[in-house]
Amino acid sequence: MPGDNNISSNYIDFKSVARTLTVVENDLPGADKLLKELRFTKNTPIIGITGPPGAGKSTLVNMLIEQLISKGNKIAVLAIDPTSPFNFGSLLGDRIRMSKHFNSPNVFIRSLATRGSLGGLSAKTIEMADVLRASGFDYVLIETVGVGQSEIEIAGLADVTFVVLVPESGDEIQNIKSGLMEIADAFIINKADRDDADLFTNNLKKIIHQNPGEEIPVFKTVATTGTGINEIADFILSVKNIKNTRKEFLLTEKAYKLIQQKRMAGVDKKKLQQDIAKALNDDGFNLYVFVEKYSPTLKEE
Repeated sequence: MPGDNNISSNYIDFKSVARTLTVVENDLPGADKLLKELRFTKNTPIIGITGPPGAGKSTLVNMLIEQLISKGNKIAVLAIDPTSPFNFGSLLGDRIRMSKHFNSPNVFIRSLATRGSLGGLSAKTIEMADVLRASGFDYVLIETVGVGQSEIEIAGLADVTFVVLVPESGDEIQNIKSGLMEIADAFIINKADRDDADLFTNNLKKIIHQNPGEEIPVFKTVATTGTGINEIADFILSVKNIKNTRKEFLLTEKAYKLIQQKRMAGVDKKKLQQDIAKALNDDGFNLYVFVEKYSPTLKEE
């Protein structure tokens, strides 16, 4: 179990971690007991990396892993993949870009389906991230699906959130007004070798630094060549020395998500689909009447 690892020797039993994650992810017998007995014996920051599709997040994470392990760190990665609405399985993600690290003794990579969460994060993400934190890794990286503004949920989990953009991200002012932009502890302008990258970066800096005393870093990278990755790694390494002023907010968001999961525990999505298919055969089907009859215990008290 993760809480039993010998942290002082920096040894992590990856097979034990994998088994534990499977127990937690699938709510197998003993999962609740295991979570309640987790021990966090070292400060392991959670690093969220988010942004729109096509921004190069997976390639960037791959290069970032390389930098962090070169500095003697053990890294865990939770790669969040979208869930198919038809078979409820995880869609194919970008894990192929991290394939070079699959056999590394210092890197643990696990994919996780969103399980229908609009923000790309399920309660299982929180639980599995805590398992990894208790396992003795130095950093836990969470790469989320690029689903846009609803992805702000990462702010309720990560100690530090990077928002990855590209020069073609569109009008900077519109971006900065969106919820996705408001969660950033730092911005990464990837594919910075493209046209107008400097202009985009300068305009972004002007916008985010309009508020006095607010100094949000903006990094320029070319993930395919590793350009600029070292600066981001150094920023991450400095996180452990920064006091987390959002602890109460983070814990509140985590607690809300976990309570939400428990209240919905009796709703099986596959069975829900089957019941809807049956109900559609009735004349005058009304979705709201169906929902009220289906989940009376979920109504506000």
